[in-house]
Amino acid sequence: MKIIAVQPNLVEQVHEAILQEISSGKLAPGSRIIQEQIATELGVSRQPIQQALLLLRNQGLLRDAPGRGLIVAPLDPDYIRQMYEIRAVLEGLAFRKAAENNSQTARSQGEALIEKGRKAVKKGLVTELISTDMAFHHFVYGLSDNLLIAPTMDTHWTYTQRVMGEVLMMDEKPRDIWHQHEELLQIIIDGDGDAAEAKARQHITEAASFIISRLTAN
Repeated sequence: MKIIAVQPNLVEQVHEAILQEISSGKLAPGSRIIQEQIATELGVSRQPIQQALLLLRNQGLLRDAPGRGLIVAPLDPDYIRQMYEIRAVLEGLAFRKAAENNSQTARSQGEALIEKGRKAVKKGLVTELISTDMAFHHFVYGLSDNLLIAPTMDTHWTYTQRVMGEVLMMDEKPRDIWHQHEELLQIIIDGDGDAAEAKARQHITEAASFIISRLTAN
C-alpha cells in the first residue's frame, strides 16, 4: 500500500468549508472557484482543496467552467425533485425503524434537539438553521439501528444543504418547520412505525414542493 499523502479529515474540513460558502450564498451560482484564493483563506495546500472540489463536483454542487476550472452549479428543479423522492423513501424507513426500535431514547433525548431548532429559528442564521435540521434527522437515523441509512443519506444531505441555504436566504423570516419535527418526534415516542413512516414521507414531500416552488418563482 502507498502512504496516504493527505489526511482524510483535512479534505472533509475543506469540503465542509466550501459547502458552507455555497450554502450561505457567499459563492453564488455561476461563481468561479479560485483554488489559490481558497488555499490562502483556509491556510492549507492545494492538494486537499483539489480533492474536496472533486467531491463537490461529483456531488453536483460544482461543474466544469467554460475553458477550464470549476463554477458553482445552478440549481436544477428536476434534480431536486428526484433527490427528494429518494429522501422520502429513506426517511420513511428511518422514522419507522426509530419508532419500532428506540421510542424511549427518542423520549429522553429528542426534546433537546427540538429546542435547539427553535432557538436557531429565532436567531435566523442560515448555517445554524441547516445544522440543527440535519442534527434532528441524523438523530433519527441513529435511532433506526440501521447502519446503512446515515451513510446512504450523506450525499443527499450535501446537496440538501445547498438547496436549503438558497431558499432560506430568500425570506426575511425563515420558515419554521419545528412544529413538524416535534410531531414526528412524538409519533416515534408513541412507537407507531406505520404513522412515523407516513408522516416522514409527507414531511419530505411537502418540503420538496415548497423548495421547488420558491426556486422556480424567482
